[in-house]
Amino acid sequence: MSIDRIVLAFAGSMILLSLTLAHYHSQNWLWLTTFVGFNLLQSAFTGFCPLAMALKKLGIKPGCAF
Repeated sequence: MSIDRIVLAFAGSMILLSLTLAHYHSQNWLWLTTFVGFNLLQSAFTGFCPLAMALKKLGIKPGCAF
């Protein structure tokens, strides 16, 4: 799995998790959804993605297949 797909899977998981927590626990979890959405949007324009940088430091290559 490539870094791009890992980032998309992680972002989607965080969004679904925060929506579930907002429904069952507290509406404040929607701030996590907002943060993830904003981070995806800014990375589309700037190319800067903190998760992708962390994955590269962990040794996962951009075109790597697991």
